[in-house]
Amino acid sequence: MARRHIEPFVDRDVSFKKFNLPRFPSGMQYKMLSFDYDTGACSMTVQFDSGYTRPPGLSLSEWELFIMDGSIQIGEKLYRKGQYWSVPPGVAMPAMYSKEGAQALCFYNHGEPSFEESDESADKPAEARLVQVNAYDDMPWGGTVLYPATEPGCLVKILRYDEHTGAMSFLYTMAPGFWQDNISYHDCAEEGYHIYGDSWMMQFGVLPTGGYFYRQPWINHGPFSCDTGCLAFGRTDSVLHNYFHYDPYTTVDENIERAAQQLHLKKPELFKWVQQHSHNHHDLSHDHDHDHRHHHHHHEHGHGHHHHEHS
Repeated sequence: MARRHIEPFVDRDVSFKKFNLPRFPSGMQYKMLSFDYDTGACSMTVQFDSGYTRPPGLSLSEWELFIMDGSIQIGEKLYRKGQYWSVPPGVAMPAMYSKEGAQALCFYNHGEPSFEESDESADKPAEARLVQVNAYDDMPWGGTVLYPATEPGCLVKILRYDEHTGAMSFLYTMAPGFWQDNISYHDCAEEGYHIYGDSWMMQFGVLPTGGYFYRQPWINHGPFSCDTGCLAFGRTDSVLHNYFHYDPYTTVDENIERAAQQLHLKKPELFKWVQQHSHNHHDLSHDHDHDHRHHHHHHEHGHGHHHHEHS
């Protein structure tokens, strides 16, 4: 993800702007949290005004929606805070209506926001990957799935997991008094948004309610603590592996070198293969059909608009 490091950012400090991209109905506002200048992928806080309506339709990019407040009716069913969707590209969703309005987190993962009015999915097989769950009511908290593990007192609910890449979307909570005294970094990008509560991190200070970060790989963070408890929404673009250490002054290059040394010790043959710089391999781990359909559909409609800051 070609996004810059953003930490900390507090969306309470900025005003909503009108969301006026082509084909999207009016009545939606946004605060941009982070933006990929190569693909148009983005993370936003969104406000659906009272009376907002949207006809049945689909997106050409995978998108996620998490209701933080208010309610949204999709089809015949009313959903309230805690409801989460992960919608694959080309999968049509029923009509949307919000009588009282709603505030949500919204993510477009592999391309710019798009909307095509349609009663039918353009990608029927992808419907099997649609995720709909109430993260508050339908799922128990579990111990951390991170490896090596964080200190006790950090609990997680996995909402979406990509079996090919290890990318995740999840809720996490830190218990009051949580404390972890080491430095960590990851070889994935990660982002997080505080739904409520505060946490503290040595390098970046206090992240309050409405606080957000987008952290590129290899960036040191920690130690961190949480005095009164917090609830947050997190995402990664691949497997979240914790590299723990105690030197806050290491550089990104030094962190990469340390991770490479771990790969060399644990998987020497893979390390040697990577070092050869001659791995002209075909990626068999993904079904690229949806990418082809996306590309074809995009040009068929001829609306290759660019997504920047809206006004």
